[in-house]
Amino acid sequence: MSKLKPADISPELHSDNVLTEFTLQALLGYQIKRAYNHVQNDLSETLAAFDLRVLTFTALVMIKENAGTSQSKLANALQIERPNLVAIIDELENRELIVRERVVHDRRAYSLVVTKTGSQLCVSALNAVKAHEKNMFSCLTAADKKALTKMMLRIRQNNEL
Repeated sequence: MSKLKPADISPELHSDNVLTEFTLQALLGYQIKRAYNHVQNDLSETLAAFDLRVLTFTALVMIKENAGTSQSKLANALQIERPNLVAIIDELENRELIVRERVVHDRRAYSLVVTKTGSQLCVSALNAVKAHEKNMFSCLTAADKKALTKMMLRIRQNNEL
């Protein structure tokens, strides 16, 4: 992979009013993080209209797609500690977006199920997120998006335990 040189950086990114990032711009992780920051900020604003945070939205979608899943499985999928998930589950449950149901064969365990209200909110929020993505990634062609998705999945698969 060839390194970016100062001449490769567009002039609008380098002026007397802006600090240079020549060294950092050559780092792929830095580019991913900077792009992520823009996506994350806009996504957070999009979800705020539904009184959701990115993590609560993600949990709601995953519970909807995996009805009856356990808190343990959800924590693993979200890559967060189980105790940290409790606050997220409590928030969703207090808003009556999900319910915790006792597992019949294991009274210590709970399964998570989205309520009708939760399902409706999930659909509305997901539509807003799709509009957010359409706007955020409008500079990419369909082929670019497909290639980028494949690359991101490959990076995740290469680094997951």
